[in-house]
Amino acid sequence: MPEDTPIRVIIADDHPLYRDGVARTLTESGRFSVVGQCATAAEAVELARAHLPELALIDISMPGGGIEATGRIATLAPAVRVVILTASEADDDVMQALKAGAAGYVLKGVGGRELIRVLTEVATGGSYVPPAMAARLLAAMGPRRGGEPSSADLIAELTPREEDILRLVARGMSNKEVARELDLQEKTVKHYMTNILQKLQVRNRTEAALLAREVWGRIG
Repeated sequence: MPEDTPIRVIIADDHPLYRDGVARTLTESGRFSVVGQCATAAEAVELARAHLPELALIDISMPGGGIEATGRIATLAPAVRVVILTASEADDDVMQALKAGAAGYVLKGVGGRELIRVLTEVATGGSYVPPAMAARLLAAMGPRRGGEPSSADLIAELTPREEDILRLVARGMSNKEVARELDLQEKTVKHYMTNILQKLQVRNRTEAALLAREVWGRIG
C-alpha cells in the first residue's frame, strides 16, 4: 500500500475514553483513517462487513467477546486483518486469538508511536505478538510429545526456497515484500506459504515465524 494512502481502520472497545484516545492517536499520525467505532462484538462484525477496512482493532473483553468477533470477521470479511488490543496477558487469550484468525496481539500499555509502527506492519501483511509473550507462546507450543517431530525436524522438511521465504516472514515481511525481495510473484509467495504452514504443522504465519525463531534464533 502506498505510504500516502491512509490505512482504514475500525476500533471496537467498550471504554469510550480509551477508544477515542486510540482513534485520535491514529488519526493524528496521518497514516490512518478511522472509519468506524463501536462497543460490542456484533457491531464490530457489522462495521467490518460494511467498510471492509484494512484493519480492525478489537478488545477481547468487550460485550459479545473480542475473540468471537475475530472469528466471525475472519469468516465473513477475510480481507480485514484483525489486531487484538487488550490488557490481557493471559497465554490462553493469545492462543485463542491467533487460532480465531488475529494477525496481531497488542497490549494496551503500548505507546502511541509503537502502536502506529505495529499496525502499519500488520496492515502490510506482517504479524505481531509482544516479544515476551512470544517466548511464552513458544514454550506453550512445545516441547513436542514423544514420537512427534521436533521443530528442527519440521524445518528440515522445507525446500531451500521455502526456507528463504520463511526467514523473510520471520523478519516481519509481508507477502508483497517477500515477493519483491526474492523476485517472485505475490501469488507464488502465497502458494509457498500454504505449503510452509502445512509442513510446519502450524495455523498461521505468526506461529510459523515463532517456530523459525526457535530453531534459527534471532533473525536479522
